[in-house]
Amino acid sequence: MGCTPLRRQAVTPMDTDRGTQRKALRPSQRRLPVDRDVELPPRLVHMRHLPWLECYLQQLRTESKSENTTKTYMAAIHPLVETVLPGEGVLEDAAALSVEALAARIEPLNGRLDRWVHSLSDLKPSSFNTRLAAARHLLGWLGHRWPEHLVRARTGRKLPRTLTRRELSNVLAAAKWHEDPLCRVVVTLMLDTGLRVSELCDMDLDAVDAEDRSAMVRSGKGDKDRLVLFTDRTLRELELWFQQRALRTDDPGGALLVSQRGQRISPRSVQRMMEGLADAAGLPRGRLTPHVLRHNFATGLLERGADLVSIQRLLGHASIATTRVYLEIGDQTLREVYHRAQAARETMPSVPDNARLEETTPATSSVGVRVDEA
Repeated sequence: MGCTPLRRQAVTPMDTDRGTQRKALRPSQRRLPVDRDVELPPRLVHMRHLPWLECYLQQLRTESKSENTTKTYMAAIHPLVETVLPGEGVLEDAAALSVEALAARIEPLNGRLDRWVHSLSDLKPSSFNTRLAAARHLLGWLGHRWPEHLVRARTGRKLPRTLTRRELSNVLAAAKWHEDPLCRVVVTLMLDTGLRVSELCDMDLDAVDAEDRSAMVRSGKGDKDRLVLFTDRTLRELELWFQQRALRTDDPGGALLVSQRGQRISPRSVQRMMEGLADAAGLPRGRLTPHVLRHNFATGLLERGADLVSIQRLLGHASIATTRVYLEIGDQTLREVYHRAQAARETMPSVPDNARLEETTPATSSVGVRVDEA
């Protein structure tokens, strides 16, 4: 038996005063009548009978989503699509659903989305929010409105984890004496350039410009290119690495960093390298990761006076709000900054008590103040 749509009755002022008027439902609170099909947005109508998975993957490619983002989305979306409601059978092949069938199956207010969200209750807030973001993206692609009652979990602000000076010295020493010379150049590049581990692994030899003391990151996160800069230490380590690389591969234009078998290294192999380095440096394995080295690069720039916009460009952040988290430094970093500032103050040349300060223009003094003996 079909559902009969409710009609709003005429309301008199007296009825309103008594509070008998029913508030209009928000769009995200309205249920889809059972006798009405889901309407797809015009951009999907021509593909409504095609398998949804390939169409959605193509959408992610169009948006230049990274491989990691795509994997994360798929890991969250498949359990959502396969969630069963009371009285339903198990879905045999979720990938075989058409775009139209998928839109009807995960209509936001038929209960499936809520049931799936409840199954995520044991996850950490960050993991919970990641899965919600994936589901929201899929529903937006299908033209559905996200329900207002499903909100992100609150997460406390976490400061970027960094290594102390002593820990960093131990890591550099462990990398220097590591049996694989690849370890030295990996640690140096991450500390001196702030590269993401995926960007480091994807970098080719021809992206490095030793004369310009830089390298070009091509198709980084968000499919963006950016320039990273080298220090003298970076160049020295690269020169040593080029000799080792020539013994591993004769490909002049392939990967910059290769394994002992001459293959391009992977993010997972770098993570295993960090675990070995942590053991050698006497650190807990979770204390040393590729991203921790990236954080050390950023906080080091900030401590030495670099402005936030420059750090944002060097890190490749799309939003400066992401970079701004480095302003929230921890107690250990604060203590180190304080002692360095005090030490610098003690080494400053003293000015005689009888010295006379004369204001000058920048054209007549490099510091804007001239000190003359009285």
